[in-house]
Amino acid sequence: MDAEQKHDPPVDLQEEKGPWVSELEPGNEFIGFYVARNPRLDPFRDPTKGKYMRLQLADRTGCVQARIWEDAEEASQQIADGTPIKIDGLAELYNEELQVQIRRFRPARNGEVRREDMVSTSKRDPEMMWLTVQEAIAQVNDPNLEAVLRCFYDNIPTVARLLDVPAARVVHHSYMSGLLEHSYELLVLARPLLDLYPEIDRDLLVTGILLHDIGKLEEYDFDFDISVTDAGKLIGHVVLSESMVSRAIRSIEGFPKAREYELLHLIISHHGRYEWGAARRPKSLEAIALHHLDNLDAQVNRFNLLLEPVRQTGKSWTDYDRMLGRMLYAGDHNGLAIEENGYVE
Repeated sequence: MDAEQKHDPPVDLQEEKGPWVSELEPGNEFIGFYVARNPRLDPFRDPTKGKYMRLQLADRTGCVQARIWEDAEEASQQIADGTPIKIDGLAELYNEELQVQIRRFRPARNGEVRREDMVSTSKRDPEMMWLTVQEAIAQVNDPNLEAVLRCFYDNIPTVARLLDVPAARVVHHSYMSGLLEHSYELLVLARPLLDLYPEIDRDLLVTGILLHDIGKLEEYDFDFDISVTDAGKLIGHVVLSESMVSRAIRSIEGFPKAREYELLHLIISHHGRYEWGAARRPKSLEAIALHHLDNLDAQVNRFNLLLEPVRQTGKSWTDYDRMLGRMLYAGDHNGLAIEENGYVE
């Protein structure tokens, strides 16, 4: 079999996108379009046999490990991170985890792949979320904090990106409009906390909510996949956010230094711990509130993303998650019929 035949599944075998990642089961032989993630060459245990390629195949429903065993070094010249590819694959179990053996592949051609098939989008109404953000800004009474918010949320190019950009590549809110959804959810979560603790500076906390992750506008890019930019890899969104907000503050005449320090502290401390990427640990009431609101929303979203496909299949447990170091419980669905938006008896 020549190289072209080996790496080019016949086009007439592929009429649709192909099976979703979430549908793959051991023993499936299939042809489909997916995005290649994190491709890399690894040596075989016997180095005289050369190298194989390990990568992930992703679509809007999930991600699965994959391998190319033959001609991997040639494949590495064609497959870059975020490349849509068409594959002929075999799904199999390896160490009790699903894995795809890629038998043939080729890069996708123009017009063959739709972004909406590869990258998922927030299920919340973007207009509703954006209205909530605008209402929150309008209720900020501190003119200096409102001014710094307007630097971003009244800027048309920035807003266009805010409406689309994800909040992460993986882990939480890792889909289109994810950053907007994360901001919206934090505003909603903060309401009862602010009612319970009137000592919290409402204007400062709301501003921190809307600006603590603003650096993700420069950290992430997206097309057929979500990718981390050079700025994201080298600097990261915490430092990017601090830098962007500092520049905005310098453009506002008379912005009080004390207020600047209070706001920047929220940004650089919102990860909570040094080992989690915080430049400072939270040292104010608003900073500790932002940290825990941020972590609560991120972790609940993270669990939900892992549990959602399991609930749809009626299973009670997820597979073992290496990052969390555990399986997650999805509930006992015996006797329940699954509907699109929930469960009924």
